[in-house]
Amino acid sequence: MEWNNLLRADAVLVPGQFIDEYMKQANGEYVKVYLYLLRHAPEQIGREQIADALDMTRADVNRALSYWKKAGVLDYESAKPAAAGRTAQKPAEDTVPQGAVTAVQKSSPAAAENPAPEKPAGQPVSRAVDTAALERDEEFKQLVYISQQYLNKLFTQRDTEVLGNLYQNLGMSAELLEYLMEYCAENRHTSLRYAETVALNWKSEGITTAKEARERSANRNRRVFSVMKAMGLNDRNPGKSELEHIRRWFEEYGFDEKIVTEACSRTLERTHKPSFPYAEGILRDWKEAGVKTFADIAAQDSERSAEKARGDAPENRAAAGRRRGQKATRFDNFEGHGYDYDEMVWNMISRDAGGNDGTE
Repeated sequence: MEWNNLLRADAVLVPGQFIDEYMKQANGEYVKVYLYLLRHAPEQIGREQIADALDMTRADVNRALSYWKKAGVLDYESAKPAAAGRTAQKPAEDTVPQGAVTAVQKSSPAAAENPAPEKPAGQPVSRAVDTAALERDEEFKQLVYISQQYLNKLFTQRDTEVLGNLYQNLGMSAELLEYLMEYCAENRHTSLRYAETVALNWKSEGITTAKEARERSANRNRRVFSVMKAMGLNDRNPGKSELEHIRRWFEEYGFDEKIVTEACSRTLERTHKPSFPYAEGILRDWKEAGVKTFADIAAQDSERSAEKARGDAPENRAAAGRRRGQKATRFDNFEGHGYDYDEMVWNMISRDAGGNDGTE
């Protein structure tokens, strides 16, 4: 069969020994890193640059670099021989220096096949998995099969290692991890890195069973739905920034649904359109004022009404100042607790934000 290369001839020379002896023993991500370095061999490249270009994490890049260094394919301790009488300087940790991709040295392929496990600093995968034990574990093999079905992808070696770490080292049950895959599929996420992040969040929250995870998910979905409905947006899913607002209101501020939906209702009443930043202002001020219950809000409203009756409200003070000939400022229209903005302030906020009302 005759093959025609349809790409333009901007060629990179790949050593034949790499193809014959090393490529077949490495996983695909390691090969991608090597080829990328080969393509940019004259340059000084950062690990972040490699990760971004190849859609990998920095930890994945570090593992690949370590793999090829142990195999004798890469040398990035020094870019050039040290000058006489001087010690070779180790390059900055974030960069892979010029000349890192060396000619492949004749060495035993076994070095590339079984490199020592690496522990990337600050990464979730803290220990290497016992692959032999996992291969004998029928429950884990079934979990891998089910996970591939949910995510509609064939797992790479790295994908299997990530799942194996959650199962073997973090002690998560196969039932919980199976629901994790279902959860990721429902939210259209097929990355094992995303699944790992969710799993670690669950572990930090003390979730150990699929039932607990389902209840947590259902609770969050109910909260999201209640907010979107209160904003008059129940005909679509929330955007990323909207979800971040919702998460903060419930998890960081600690408000219940009744308080959050009240802020959303007041937002629509005062701005006549949904605005997550405006509701954020209301809820942030309630948080700073120590609001815990709906009764606290009612008490603040009563106090506010009393201030107006006494003439102590900010707008009343501004009007009195104008009668005395004092120049009004744009701050005169802000109310004491910051959440009863008038139309002028709303227009100012909208103008400063470029007309973005927070919806997507």
